[in-house]
Amino acid sequence: MIELRETALEILLIKDAELKVARLYQLYDDYQLEQVSLDLSRNVDSQNLDLPGRPDKPELVPPLNVPRRKMDTAQGRVSLLHSLAHIEFNAMNLALDAIWRFPDMPQQYYEDWLRVAKEEAYHFTLVQKHIQTLGFSYGDFPAHNSLWEMVERTTDAVIARMALVPRTMEARGLDAVPMIRDRFKQIKDIQAVEILEIILRDEIGHVLIGNRWFNFLCAKDNLSPIATYKELARKYCAPTLRGPFNIQARKQAGFTDEELNLLEAERA
Repeated sequence: MIELRETALEILLIKDAELKVARLYQLYDDYQLEQVSLDLSRNVDSQNLDLPGRPDKPELVPPLNVPRRKMDTAQGRVSLLHSLAHIEFNAMNLALDAIWRFPDMPQQYYEDWLRVAKEEAYHFTLVQKHIQTLGFSYGDFPAHNSLWEMVERTTDAVIARMALVPRTMEARGLDAVPMIRDRFKQIKDIQAVEILEIILRDEIGHVLIGNRWFNFLCAKDNLSPIATYKELARKYCAPTLRGPFNIQARKQAGFTDEELNLLEAERA
């Protein structure tokens, strides 16, 4: 019987995007059929491994060097979709990393992140297929690596990972996706609109999982979530959050009224 965390690391190392997705789907299905064990005593080590596995393309460049994505050209619209595919590919990798890297969490933690990984793989596939109908493919445009860079910064502490990846980096998608969706509505790209609706729905659940485990870890050590988040954001150089914020989606994703009020106050 294969072991969950060990197999998650194996899949994380796969460079071919389609093979990674296929292996991840298989792992998810096998786990549901109780054909995968979870052995938290097993030492899973990534020493000397190049993480994550990714295709040779897209070329990774600094965020400011990514070409601006203008909706008034076909290539600009595909470039925007490509950026979404890249985010979903990285999100799939970060969920796999959350599974293998952090031992001593409750079983539900690993099951939650396995579901996230599978849903991110689904999102990637949806966007990739739509891009292909437009004559392009994942890797055809440069991309930046900010999401994975925050994953790398938070390898030493699960509480930092939960605070700063799902609750910060991914939560920005809750604010951005509705605006992107509306831009595709204007040009009547119904397929893109439907994909973005699926992504927004699922991402609310993914941020909720991040909130759940961040708050679990705070409660375990009798920490203030708000004070702890501020300290972790400072220590790990998290990006400053800028509005407008999707308050309704953030509420659904588990942010408290106090957290949302502070967010709005900092924006003012």
